[in-house]
Formats: sequence, C-alpha cells, structure tokens
Amino acid sequence: MHWYVDVIKNYAGFSGRARRQEFWMFYLLNLVVAIVVAILDAVLGLNSILSVIYTLAVLIPALAVTVRRLHDTDKSGWWIFISLIPLVGSIILIVFLASAGTPGPNSHGENPKQVLAHP
Repeated sequence: MHWYVDVIKNYAGFSGRARRQEFWMFYLLNLVVAIVVAILDAVLGLNSILSVIYTLAVLIPALAVTVRRLHDTDKSGWWIFISLIPLVGSIILIVFLASAGTPGPNSHGENPKQVLAHP
C-alpha cells in the first residue's frame, strides 16, 4: 500500500526516477481502487460521478510516476506521447515502462534501486 501512498505524496514530482516496482504497484492498486469506486457508483446509482472524481484526482500522480519511470530507462518524459499513435504506440510505451532501469546514475538522477539499497 505504501507504493500507492508514496506516489500520491509525490503527486507533481516529474523529475527523478521511479523503479519498476513503484510504477507497477501503483497502477495495480490504482486499478483495484478504480474498480471499487466503480462498484460504489453502481450500487449508489451515482452515474459515474465518483469514478470521474477519482480519475481526475489521480491523473497528475499517474502522469508523474509514468514520466519518472521513463526517466529510469533514460528516456525523456515526452515519450509518453508515443501512446497517441494507435495500437503500436501503446505497445511501445508498455515495453519502455517494463524495461529495466539504467544501472547507476543517468541524466535524470541516481538509480533509485541503489539509493534504497545503500542509505
């Protein structure tokens, strides 16, 4: 759960790097919360009001962690826009996001895996 909370706390942090675990755990927990919110919407008959509010609330943190994840692979955050290319762009972005980070420091900062291993 701390992966989700850490990303929310650093909601507008577009600089630095994010490990694969941080990124994928955030998206997994985000999916679970979104499903629970959608169920609540349906049960309460709110016509997706809660879902829209939740989506808007996590939009910037989700973009920020995605950009930081791209930074970990030593790519610019602007690569996020490759997903606008139908079908192929999303596949390429997923490959980038699932790739291992650059070992050691890169142009976006220290390796977060090494920083956590050696406090």
